[in-house]
Amino acid sequence: MMVLRRFEMHQPSNVAEAVQMMSHFGEDASLYAGGTELLLAMKHDVLRYKHLIDVKVIPGLDSIELNDGTIRIGAAATHRSIERSSLLKSRLPVFTDMESLVANVRVRNTGTVGGNLCFAEPHSDPATLLLVLGASVAAEGPQGRREIPMDDFFTGSYQTCLERNELLTGIQIPVGSSNWRTAYVKFQIHERPMLGLALALETMDGGETFRSARVAIGCVSPCARRAAAAEDLLTGGRRDIERNLPLAAEALADAAELIDDQQGSAEYKRHLIQVFLRRAFLRAAGPQ
Repeated sequence: MMVLRRFEMHQPSNVAEAVQMMSHFGEDASLYAGGTELLLAMKHDVLRYKHLIDVKVIPGLDSIELNDGTIRIGAAATHRSIERSSLLKSRLPVFTDMESLVANVRVRNTGTVGGNLCFAEPHSDPATLLLVLGASVAAEGPQGRREIPMDDFFTGSYQTCLERNELLTGIQIPVGSSNWRTAYVKFQIHERPMLGLALALETMDGGETFRSARVAIGCVSPCARRAAAAEDLLTGGRRDIERNLPLAAEALADAAELIDDQQGSAEYKRHLIQVFLRRAFLRAAGPQ
């Protein structure tokens, strides 16, 4: 029987106090939001902390709002609150659709988007989609506030570029342009995604041609990745892109640094990328 080791829970009143607590307790402390992954790791004795700092109680850290063409999602917003947000359903439906498929309702009611990103578990739906949305994250630490592009946030499996005493406070997603078409597709067995693929295409003529593309693959490698070579092959006329899809899928698989694991071989994952990139393109590009 697995039992959690004893720990003390702290509830800061604001972000600055949370940062101070992290500095004070050092390696013995971790930030706590939903705890769906953290507590499980602690229960298995993979991680050990004497102090947990509950950031869910910080006022405003769970807000979802639109300001000057940018949607800001607080780091403590739960997957369920994002899924049910009327603002996001109207302005960024691909994000609410993705969130509705995360794990199960119990996890979505408890788990937070900030916790998901900071834990940097390779099988993350939000991480993959945010890479193609032009998103960034805001972090606050002893040296102040900084904004980090999603392309720079993940550095490896369970690793981010956050400093030890930095706190992720929110996510910013620009939604000003209506020329982008976005799709997120996934493949999973039970509640664990085996592949997540996000695609965003920019069109100025109703889908006849696409002048810019962003594509990311997740859950098949140490962390979600974009692929510039694949994106180049996904621009131009629609028919040309459809002919290039197999080459784009190969480029995406190469950039991902596929690994063999209990989810399947690298060769099998390469096949899945071929299948799901085509599905994502047809969904994002829309009817001919």
